[in-house]
Amino acid sequence: MRVVIQRVTASHVSVDGQVIGRIGRGLNLLVGIADTDTDAELEWMARKCLDLRLFPDGEHGRFDRSVQEISGELLVVSQFTLYGDGRKGRRPSFDRAATPSKAEALYDRFVALLRASGLRVETGKFGAMMQVTIKNDGPVTLLLEREAGQDNI
Repeated sequence: MRVVIQRVTASHVSVDGQVIGRIGRGLNLLVGIADTDTDAELEWMARKCLDLRLFPDGEHGRFDRSVQEISGELLVVSQFTLYGDGRKGRRPSFDRAATPSKAEALYDRFVALLRASGLRVETGKFGAMMQVTIKNDGPVTLLLEREAGQDNI
């Protein structure tokens, strides 16, 4: 599983010109699901996204607070292209990405895990052509990754 996590002051996602998800201060999560992902990867990633300290404490400007601690919001957008491999040829291969049916089920479970935190969670539309507007704060952007079978703490 791969997630591009971005600290934002605001973010929204549109489909066919209509805004379908909008947040204020919080995190924009672009989510890629691998063909090998299981609930273990989802649970680890949800916990990491919620607990990672990416927000300043106000005094020192250090990363001392999590999205939960600031009562922030989350915008979660599926993005299978995170598993695109462009090392060979001129067209990326998506062999490691989960099939759409598997990916959608795992994506929905991931969103449910985030919603269980009590924070406001908005989403894009799985499988749709979306336009995502991100007001990156900092900018702060990280790539989080967890492969099936990893023993990350």
